[in-house]
Amino acid sequence: MTVWIVVSILALVLSPLAWLRPSRRQSGQIALRMEARRMGLAMQLAPQEWPHWMVPQPPNPCAQYHRPRRSAQAACWVYWQSAPGVWVNQWREECEDAALLEQFRTLPANVFKIEADRQMVVLYWGERGEASVLQDIAAVLKALA
Repeated sequence: MTVWIVVSILALVLSPLAWLRPSRRQSGQIALRMEARRMGLAMQLAPQEWPHWMVPQPPNPCAQYHRPRRSAQAACWVYWQSAPGVWVNQWREECEDAALLEQFRTLPANVFKIEADRQMVVLYWGERGEASVLQDIAAVLKALA
């Protein structure tokens, strides 16, 4: 009987330590973020206001991967992926730029948004997939920078 009481007390004391251990999903995200850092990509969690027509609503805050632009004179644009492979602007008009669409086709279905301003190219991603998906994302950001 004393053994069971000691085992119960030890289990009670050690159970909160299991809560501190990251879940499989969190461990996968950590691994992807470390790999992105090794590839030279910058990442941060950024709050985002998503359009009402995005179904399902992407997470908020969302993982933002970005890369600085090389040219200050490059065009500025924003596109959302409304369905896998369908890229639309803020007025829900489909992207017609062949060069951009060629790059967008290599992106996974859980990339929610990609935008370019004068300073950087930013991609909002659901962080699901293998390291090969991350390589595709890095290649697209590099090509568009």
